[in-house]
Amino acid sequence: MSELELRGVTVRYGHGARAQTAVDAVDLTVRPGTTHGLVGESGSGKSTLARAAVGLVRPTAGQVFLGRVDVTGPSRYARRTRRRVQMVFQDPMSALDPRLPVGLSVAEGLLATGRRTSRADREARVTALLDRVQIDPRRAGDLPGAFSGGQRQRITIARALAAEPEVLVADEITSALDVSVQGVVLNLIRDLQADLALTVLFISHNLAVVRYVSDDVSVMRAGRVVEHGPAERVLADPADPYTRELLRSIPVMGQPLVLADA
Repeated sequence: MSELELRGVTVRYGHGARAQTAVDAVDLTVRPGTTHGLVGESGSGKSTLARAAVGLVRPTAGQVFLGRVDVTGPSRYARRTRRRVQMVFQDPMSALDPRLPVGLSVAEGLLATGRRTSRADREARVTALLDRVQIDPRRAGDLPGAFSGGQRQRITIARALAAEPEVLVADEITSALDVSVQGVVLNLIRDLQADLALTVLFISHNLAVVRYVSDDVSVMRAGRVVEHGPAERVLADPADPYTRELLRSIPVMGQPLVLADA
Protein backbone atom coordinates (compact mmCIF):
# COMPACT_ATOMS: atom_id res chain seq x y z
CA MET A 1 0.00 0.00 0.00
CA SER A 2 1.20 3.49 -0.84
CA GLU A 3 0.10 6.96 0.12
CA LEU A 4 -0.82 9.33 -2.71
CA GLU A 5 0.07 12.90 -1.83
CA LEU A 6 -0.43 16.08 -3.82
CA ARG A 7 1.53 19.08 -2.55
CA GLY A 8 0.65 22.55 -3.76
CA VAL A 9 -0.56 21.27 -7.13
CA THR A 10 -1.51 24.06 -9.54
CA VAL A 11 -2.70 23.60 -13.11
CA ARG A 12 -3.02 26.60 -15.43
CA TYR A 13 -4.00 26.70 -19.07
CA GLY A 14 -2.85 29.45 -21.41
CA HIS A 15 -0.36 32.24 -20.82
CA GLY A 16 -0.28 35.80 -19.63
CA ALA A 17 -3.51 37.68 -19.07
CA ARG A 18 -5.52 34.89 -20.72
CA ALA A 19 -4.24 32.16 -18.42
CA GLN A 20 -6.91 30.26 -16.54
CA THR A 21 -6.29 28.42 -13.30
CA ALA A 22 -8.11 25.09 -13.14
CA VAL A 23 -6.45 23.87 -9.93
CA ASP A 24 -4.99 26.30 -7.41
CA ALA A 25 -2.32 25.15 -4.92
CA VAL A 26 -4.14 22.01 -3.79
CA ASP A 27 -2.82 19.85 -0.97
CA LEU A 28 -4.47 16.43 -0.74
CA THR A 29 -3.42 13.16 0.86
CA VAL A 30 -5.02 9.78 0.18
CA ARG A 31 -4.11 7.52 3.07
CA PRO A 32 -2.78 4.05 2.19
CA GLY A 33 -5.48 1.43 1.80
CA THR A 34 -8.38 3.90 2.00
CA THR A 35 -10.85 5.50 -0.39
CA HIS A 36 -10.75 9.30 -0.55
CA GLY A 37 -13.79 10.96 -2.10
CA LEU A 38 -13.24 14.17 -4.06
CA VAL A 39 -16.50 16.02 -4.59
CA GLY A 40 -17.52 19.30 -6.19
CA GLU A 41 -19.77 20.74 -8.85
CA SER A 42 -18.92 20.66 -12.55
CA GLY A 43 -15.94 22.90 -13.30
CA SER A 44 -14.56 22.77 -9.76
CA GLY A 45 -11.26 21.28 -10.97
CA LYS A 46 -11.61 17.78 -9.56
CA SER A 47 -11.13 15.94 -12.87
CA THR A 48 -8.12 18.12 -13.74
CA LEU A 49 -6.64 17.27 -10.36
CA ALA A 50 -7.22 13.57 -11.04
CA ARG A 51 -5.41 13.82 -14.36
CA ALA A 52 -2.51 15.59 -12.68
CA ALA A 53 -2.33 12.75 -10.16
CA VAL A 54 -1.84 10.14 -12.90
CA GLY A 55 0.44 12.24 -15.10
CA LEU A 56 -2.03 13.02 -17.91
CA VAL A 57 -1.76 16.72 -17.04
CA ARG A 58 1.57 18.24 -16.04
CA PRO A 59 1.19 20.52 -13.02
CA THR A 60 2.21 24.14 -13.52
CA ALA A 61 3.47 24.03 -9.94
CA GLY A 62 3.56 21.52 -7.11
CA GLN A 63 4.41 17.85 -6.80
CA VAL A 64 2.69 14.49 -6.76
CA PHE A 65 4.16 11.78 -4.53
CA LEU A 66 3.53 8.06 -4.45
CA GLY A 67 5.03 7.02 -1.19
CA ARG A 68 8.25 9.03 -1.09
CA VAL A 69 8.74 9.20 -4.86
CA ASP A 70 7.99 12.44 -6.71
CA VAL A 71 6.23 11.03 -9.78
CA THR A 72 6.12 14.42 -11.48
CA GLY A 73 9.87 14.21 -11.98
CA PRO A 74 11.53 13.38 -15.32
CA SER A 75 13.58 10.41 -14.15
CA ARG A 76 13.02 6.90 -15.44
CA TYR A 77 12.35 5.77 -11.89
CA ALA A 78 9.63 8.40 -11.52
CA ARG A 79 8.01 7.22 -14.76
CA ARG A 80 8.12 3.59 -13.65
CA THR A 81 6.64 4.48 -10.28
CA ARG A 82 3.87 6.52 -11.94
CA ARG A 83 2.61 3.32 -13.61
CA ARG A 84 1.53 2.15 -10.18
CA VAL A 85 -1.21 4.81 -10.34
CA GLN A 86 -3.96 3.83 -12.79
CA MET A 87 -7.12 5.69 -13.81
CA VAL A 88 -10.65 4.62 -14.70
CA PHE A 89 -12.45 7.22 -16.81
CA GLN A 90 -16.02 8.48 -16.86
CA ASP A 91 -16.93 7.20 -20.34
CA PRO A 92 -15.88 3.57 -20.81
CA MET A 93 -16.82 3.53 -24.50
CA SER A 94 -14.33 6.31 -25.19
CA ALA A 95 -11.70 4.59 -23.06
CA LEU A 96 -11.94 1.31 -25.02
CA ASP A 97 -10.91 0.84 -28.64
CA PRO A 98 -14.19 -0.11 -30.38
CA ARG A 99 -12.28 -2.28 -32.87
CA LEU A 100 -10.34 -4.24 -30.26
CA PRO A 101 -11.77 -7.30 -28.44
CA VAL A 102 -12.11 -6.57 -24.75
CA GLY A 103 -9.71 -9.36 -23.81
CA LEU A 104 -6.95 -7.67 -25.78
CA SER A 105 -7.82 -4.32 -24.20
CA VAL A 106 -7.37 -5.85 -20.76
CA ALA A 107 -4.14 -7.50 -21.90
CA GLU A 108 -2.79 -4.05 -22.81
CA GLY A 109 -2.76 -3.25 -19.12
CA LEU A 110 -0.38 -6.13 -18.54
CA LEU A 111 2.23 -4.37 -20.66
CA ALA A 112 2.42 -1.58 -18.10
CA THR A 113 3.94 -3.98 -15.58
CA GLY A 114 7.01 -4.36 -17.79
CA ARG A 115 7.02 -8.12 -17.29
CA ARG A 116 7.62 -10.58 -20.08
CA THR A 117 4.96 -13.27 -20.06
CA SER A 118 3.91 -16.05 -22.36
CA ARG A 119 0.70 -15.91 -24.34
CA ALA A 120 -0.78 -18.62 -22.12
CA ASP A 121 0.08 -16.63 -18.99
CA ARG A 122 -1.49 -13.48 -20.45
CA GLU A 123 -4.66 -15.33 -21.41
CA ALA A 124 -4.91 -16.83 -17.93
CA ARG A 125 -4.44 -13.43 -16.34
CA VAL A 126 -7.08 -11.83 -18.59
CA THR A 127 -9.50 -14.64 -17.73
CA ALA A 128 -8.92 -14.08 -14.00
CA LEU A 129 -9.36 -10.31 -14.30
CA LEU A 130 -12.58 -10.51 -16.29
CA ASP A 131 -13.95 -13.01 -13.81
CA ARG A 132 -12.92 -10.71 -10.94
CA VAL A 133 -15.04 -7.87 -12.33
CA GLN A 134 -17.98 -10.20 -13.04
CA ILE A 135 -17.58 -10.41 -16.82
CA ASP A 136 -17.87 -13.85 -18.42
CA PRO A 137 -14.31 -14.65 -19.62
CA ARG A 138 -15.81 -16.51 -22.59
CA ARG A 139 -16.73 -13.08 -23.97
CA ALA A 140 -13.10 -11.91 -24.13
CA GLY A 141 -13.29 -11.99 -27.93
CA ASP A 142 -16.32 -9.67 -28.10
CA LEU A 143 -16.02 -6.01 -29.06
CA PRO A 144 -16.95 -3.25 -26.56
CA GLY A 145 -20.16 -2.42 -28.43
CA ALA A 146 -21.56 -5.83 -27.50
CA PHE A 147 -21.61 -4.91 -23.79
CA SER A 148 -23.81 -2.65 -21.67
CA GLY A 149 -22.46 0.57 -20.17
CA GLY A 150 -22.00 -1.02 -16.76
CA GLN A 151 -20.21 -4.01 -18.24
CA ARG A 152 -17.88 -1.77 -20.23
CA GLN A 153 -17.04 0.18 -17.10
CA ARG A 154 -16.14 -3.05 -15.32
CA ILE A 155 -13.94 -4.02 -18.27
CA THR A 156 -12.02 -0.73 -17.95
CA ILE A 157 -11.58 -1.48 -14.26
CA ALA A 158 -10.14 -4.90 -15.18
CA ARG A 159 -7.73 -3.22 -17.59
CA ALA A 160 -6.57 -0.83 -14.86
CA LEU A 161 -6.09 -3.74 -12.45
CA ALA A 162 -4.01 -5.59 -15.04
CA ALA A 163 -1.25 -3.04 -14.46
CA GLU A 164 -1.16 -4.11 -10.78
CA PRO A 165 -1.65 -0.59 -9.42
CA GLU A 166 -1.23 0.46 -5.83
CA VAL A 167 -3.45 3.50 -6.42
CA LEU A 168 -6.66 3.62 -8.45
CA VAL A 169 -8.10 6.96 -9.56
CA ALA A 170 -11.80 6.69 -10.45
CA ASP A 171 -13.17 9.75 -12.23
CA GLU A 172 -16.99 9.96 -12.22
CA ILE A 173 -17.17 6.29 -13.12
CA THR A 174 -20.88 5.92 -12.26
CA SER A 175 -22.25 9.25 -13.47
CA ALA A 176 -23.51 7.90 -16.81
CA LEU A 177 -25.00 4.69 -15.35
CA ASP A 178 -28.49 3.84 -14.15
CA VAL A 179 -28.97 3.66 -10.38
CA SER A 180 -29.13 -0.15 -10.22
CA VAL A 181 -25.99 -0.43 -12.37
CA GLN A 182 -24.23 2.16 -10.19
CA GLY A 183 -24.72 -0.15 -7.23
CA VAL A 184 -22.95 -3.02 -8.98
CA VAL A 185 -19.94 -0.87 -9.89
CA LEU A 186 -19.74 0.78 -6.47
CA ASN A 187 -19.86 -2.54 -4.65
CA LEU A 188 -17.15 -3.82 -6.97
CA ILE A 189 -14.93 -0.84 -6.12
CA ARG A 190 -15.49 -1.40 -2.41
CA ASP A 191 -14.68 -5.11 -2.71
CA LEU A 192 -11.56 -4.51 -4.79
CA GLN A 193 -10.31 -1.83 -2.42
CA ALA A 194 -10.68 -4.17 0.53
CA ASP A 195 -9.42 -7.36 -1.14
CA LEU A 196 -6.42 -5.80 -2.90
CA ALA A 197 -5.62 -3.15 -0.26
CA LEU A 198 -5.88 -0.48 -2.97
CA THR A 199 -5.54 3.21 -2.30
CA VAL A 200 -8.43 4.88 -4.15
CA LEU A 201 -9.08 8.48 -5.16
CA PHE A 202 -12.79 8.53 -6.04
CA ILE A 203 -14.12 11.59 -7.89
CA SER A 204 -17.84 12.30 -8.06
CA HIS A 205 -20.39 15.09 -7.91
CA ASN A 206 -22.87 12.71 -6.23
CA LEU A 207 -22.68 12.99 -2.46
CA ALA A 208 -24.64 9.78 -1.90
CA VAL A 209 -22.07 7.86 -3.94
CA VAL A 210 -19.15 9.53 -2.16
CA ARG A 211 -20.65 8.74 1.24
CA TYR A 212 -21.08 5.07 0.28
CA VAL A 213 -17.50 4.39 -0.77
CA SER A 214 -15.30 6.92 1.02
CA ASP A 215 -13.31 6.92 4.24
CA ASP A 216 -12.28 10.57 3.79
CA VAL A 217 -13.69 13.41 1.71
CA SER A 218 -12.31 16.60 0.17
CA VAL A 219 -14.63 19.24 -1.28
CA MET A 220 -13.43 21.37 -4.21
CA ARG A 221 -14.70 24.74 -5.33
CA ALA A 222 -13.20 26.90 -8.08
CA GLY A 223 -9.97 24.91 -8.14
CA ARG A 224 -9.39 24.84 -4.40
CA VAL A 225 -10.11 22.39 -1.59
CA VAL A 226 -12.45 24.18 0.80
CA GLU A 227 -13.01 21.34 3.26
CA HIS A 228 -11.63 17.91 4.02
CA GLY A 229 -11.84 15.28 6.71
CA PRO A 230 -13.47 11.96 7.62
CA ALA A 231 -16.45 11.29 5.35
CA GLU A 232 -19.02 10.94 8.10
CA ARG A 233 -17.97 14.20 9.72
CA VAL A 234 -17.78 16.24 6.51
CA LEU A 235 -21.09 14.98 5.14
CA ALA A 236 -22.97 14.96 8.44
CA ASP A 237 -21.64 18.17 9.97
CA PRO A 238 -19.87 20.27 7.31
CA ALA A 239 -17.93 23.31 8.43
CA ASP A 240 -17.77 25.15 5.09
CA PRO A 241 -20.84 26.98 3.72
CA TYR A 242 -20.19 25.59 0.23
CA THR A 243 -20.32 22.00 1.50
CA ARG A 244 -23.59 22.78 3.26
CA GLU A 245 -24.90 24.24 0.00
CA LEU A 246 -23.97 21.07 -1.88
CA LEU A 247 -25.74 18.95 0.70
CA ARG A 248 -28.89 21.05 0.37
CA SER A 249 -28.89 21.10 -3.41
CA ILE A 250 -28.03 17.47 -4.15
CA PRO A 251 -30.44 14.82 -2.82
CA VAL A 252 -28.72 12.29 -0.59
CA MET A 253 -30.75 9.10 -0.82
CA GLY A 254 -28.62 6.93 1.39
CA GLN A 255 -26.69 3.90 0.29
CA PRO A 256 -27.22 2.81 -3.32
CA LEU A 257 -28.87 -0.59 -3.67
CA VAL A 258 -27.77 -3.39 -5.93
CA LEU A 259 -30.99 -4.16 -7.84
CA ALA A 260 -29.71 -5.95 -10.90
CA ASP A 261 -26.61 -7.12 -12.66
CA ALA A 262 -25.15 -4.65 -15.12
